[in-house]
Amino acid sequence: MKITRLSLLFIISACLLFTTESISQSTPKFVNEFLNIGVGARGHGMAGSVGATTFGATSGYWNPSGLVNMESDYQAAAMHASWFGGIANYDYLSVAGKFGDYANPSAGAISLIRMGIDNIPNTLQIIEPDGTVNYDNITEFSAADYALLLSYAMPIGDSGLSFGTNAKVIFRNVGSFARAWGVGFDAGLMYKKDQFSIGIMGRDITTTVNAWSFDFTEEDKLVFTQTGNVIPSTSTEIALPKISLAGAYFGEAGKFSYLGELDLNFSTDGTKAGLFTTNSLAFEPSLGLEFGYNQLVFVRFGLGNFQNRVRIENTSERDLVVLPNVGIGIVLGRIKVDYALANIGNTSESLVSHIISLSFDF
Repeated sequence: MKITRLSLLFIISACLLFTTESISQSTPKFVNEFLNIGVGARGHGMAGSVGATTFGATSGYWNPSGLVNMESDYQAAAMHASWFGGIANYDYLSVAGKFGDYANPSAGAISLIRMGIDNIPNTLQIIEPDGTVNYDNITEFSAADYALLLSYAMPIGDSGLSFGTNAKVIFRNVGSFARAWGVGFDAGLMYKKDQFSIGIMGRDITTTVNAWSFDFTEEDKLVFTQTGNVIPSTSTEIALPKISLAGAYFGEAGKFSYLGELDLNFSTDGTKAGLFTTNSLAFEPSLGLEFGYNQLVFVRFGLGNFQNRVRIENTSERDLVVLPNVGIGIVLGRIKVDYALANIGNTSESLVSHIISLSFDF
């Protein structure tokens, strides 16, 4: 049997050039894709189109410069999402706070993300040396990705412009077989003026390198050799820089509020499934809408993950598919409860996913 590293592909792209001559035996890849999924049911309900209107603890992920827009001094946020019909679990926890000059405060946040598939059967030793099958030799392991984000944000004078940055530490493991460590940096800007807001978010701005190491028993290596599989060795992966440009318009009409945001996401990987692609560049838009009543109840809609999917019956032709999302939010005093349903109507190949998040102001 052939054992490969397990990872989940979700691409929210970018547009920055980079060089890798100084990193030997490393190649750019789709890596750390769990960090492209998103956090908070509000963001998911709007298909990730919150880069110009993010606020509170989740800003540490979407655009750290938005942390200065927190309405309270401190906020804690948590999310659980069940992806692929419950196959994978995605969990998020963050604590954010303001500090410094009260009239012109800075802000910071600590966030932890885990995405994992648990209870995976390990059948490497299911066949005994005499060729018989022994199901008692089946064990279980987890394939999980972790990220720790340390965020800082500050206003730039009284101009309505703010700046934020992330330092992130990544740990990925596949049972006892493989593990990787990585360090990366993000940076963002946000400008708010009257009813308009503009955001710029750059992920992995210096590229993020994951260094993998592997640890197989002699029995495992023997199975690999007998079945014609290559025994993995130490390797590295490079996460490419990405950039997102966001623009939003918002306002109120009596007790009703409204918000619309368009995000333009770029990458340098040139993924062939992107809406507009070249050999080294990919572009994908996303759109989010939010309607509120009395700042207590919110309804959200989003369109994202635009893909040119290859037709199975004719690989020379492609179909445009899109991931529509919906969501709701309720404010209960200091507590905010949000829910999102991703891929309503099963319009894409991804399964319907449910996302629930909470935040608490204190």
